[in-house]
Amino acid sequence: MAATLPEITTILREVVRDNLLELTRATRFDDLTDWDSMDLITLVVEIECRFELQFELPEIDRLTTVGDLLDMILAKQALAAA
Repeated sequence: MAATLPEITTILREVVRDNLLELTRATRFDDLTDWDSMDLITLVVEIECRFELQFELPEIDRLTTVGDLLDMILAKQALAAA
């Protein structure tokens, strides 16, 4: 299953407990209200579970925007499918 912006939006809404959160690929995680490192870890763990993939710490450190996350998920899914 390929990750989509609506799926990531649903997951992020759960993480930050904001059902009205609207995201674009350009949305920066640091711009989210009350966003902190624990939210990032929670997001990554949830993504890993839902999409059955694994992130490395350097990859997590490079996540700045929602688009970065989507691209990374899609790249990992493509590698797994190859």
